[in-house]
Amino acid sequence: SLQTRLQAGQGYGNTLKCVLTVYRNESLAGFFKGMSFPLASIGIYSSVVFGVFSNTQRLLSQLRHGDAAAAPSLADMTLASIVAGVISVGIGTPVELVKTRLQMQTQPYTKANIKLNSTVPGSPVYRGPIHCVRTILQKEGIAGIYRGNVAMLLRDVPGYCAYFIPYAMFCDWISPDSSISPNPFSIWVAGGVAGAVSWAVSTPMDVVKSRLQADGVYFKKYKGTLDCMLQSYHNEGLKVFCRGLMVNTMRGFPSSAAMFLGYELSLKAMKRCQTETNP
Repeated sequence: SLQTRLQAGQGYGNTLKCVLTVYRNESLAGFFKGMSFPLASIGIYSSVVFGVFSNTQRLLSQLRHGDAAAAPSLADMTLASIVAGVISVGIGTPVELVKTRLQMQTQPYTKANIKLNSTVPGSPVYRGPIHCVRTILQKEGIAGIYRGNVAMLLRDVPGYCAYFIPYAMFCDWISPDSSISPNPFSIWVAGGVAGAVSWAVSTPMDVVKSRLQADGVYFKKYKGTLDCMLQSYHNEGLKVFCRGLMVNTMRGFPSSAAMFLGYELSLKAMKRCQTETNP
């Protein structure tokens, strides 16, 4: 919520001011707006992304080396990360759109020269995630549900490269013997570092994605990804593309640390079950 408001909202200033403003106007509930839909789908989304990455990597190893379990090269990891990023956009764009719209629908707009819709700016437009999806489909069709997909693609492709590759490199560094897997704490740290690096790389396009998806609650300001980038730069300078950087990196560490740890522990558990079932 803080990240979206800092990137797409008006009058929030820095992170601390944003926290205080949200709490003062909306209490603790304001920090969790629009989270039900992402929380309900995060398991499926993460499973698909990690599954696509690992299976693409195994397929490339099989094609290149004749062994799916062979250590992947940097090129293999990069290509697998790109595929995971592309697939993630198809699943993640509608989820991110609903989250952003629900979080930004109470954002006040004060530009008198813009003809607004009948809904008064600052008042709720959507009653919840299902109503939000239905409303967007009715007004904008399928294209509306995938608003911001180009910006998200430009965010997620390099973002996942900066997510999986640093993680693998860090794990190799802390555990050079490939026959010995890293301990849980090392996995947690490696995942956290990868998450922070990934969000640092992704933040500029995340700003554009948030602005495009928030655009349209009351009126449309941007014609597309390039127009959004140009308008944002013209109005606020290069610093606009760093909005939400601190929030993104701070949340990226613990969330990614937990994600990678859960992923690695799940793989170990499944391998153990397979070994016990087929001795």
